[in-house]
Amino acid sequence: MSTAQRSRTLSGCYGFRLTGVEGAEALLGDARPEWPELELRHSPPESGGPELDSVGPDRAELTLHGGWVTIERAAGHVTFRLPTAPPARDLVHPYLAPAAAVAARWAGRESFHAGAVIAGGGAWVVLGDKESGKSTTLAHLALGGHDVLADDLVVVDAGAALAGPRCIDLREASAAHLGAGEPLGVVGVRERWRLPLGPVPARVPLRGWITLAWDDEVAVDALRGPERMLALLPFRSVQIAPGAPGDLVDLSSLPVLRLRRPRRWDALDDAAGRLLAAID
Repeated sequence: MSTAQRSRTLSGCYGFRLTGVEGAEALLGDARPEWPELELRHSPPESGGPELDSVGPDRAELTLHGGWVTIERAAGHVTFRLPTAPPARDLVHPYLAPAAAVAARWAGRESFHAGAVIAGGGAWVVLGDKESGKSTTLAHLALGGHDVLADDLVVVDAGAALAGPRCIDLREASAAHLGAGEPLGVVGVRERWRLPLGPVPARVPLRGWITLAWDDEVAVDALRGPERMLALLPFRSVQIAPGAPGDLVDLSSLPVLRLRRPRRWDALDDAAGRLLAAID
């Protein structure tokens, strides 16, 4: 496939058609014609920028390390106000994620600070904070031959999870243990080792949720009743009232599993194996 053909067929992520990302085509996947378009831009900051994030009905400003990003709903513009223009690959990941979360909210979609793996005929969303082992777990699954749908941000639309950029960014220790990842240097606030991901469908039916917890033993538990909703809420990417609160109830009615495991490298294989046994 030629570069021109690839740029036409691989043209989006997070449920958006993207423009202004020449040179980052390898990170993009199939975009549907009905998806909203976002144009990514860079402009040097002309002032100090906002001190706090602000999200309105038509415009948002979010703080970034070294600058900020402006999202304009009607125009579909995402403008990164940074002293120097990052490479397009960095705009797609990691800089785009918070802006995409806001634009997804405007489009009536929920989004979560999470990743997702395809197993058992659908997408399982892996919820986790920083240092929770989320990206390491997903990278381990990817290297084992399992399709990873997204890392860092998962956008959910009408019962389906939407594909994210085709990469996972690891920390140095994880990259060294897994023997994977291209060193990128410092991007954003930390050093990154980038693991490329293969193509996946643009949207995959949502099967359930996985939360991560450190513990002395490896185990997979099913959460019950109100625990399921409480497990999801902290990981919503945009913490404002949903347009349709019933949507969150529907999402929390899906299975929610908690993967507990020790914070040791030698527990990774066992944890991944038990998780796959529970969801396949």
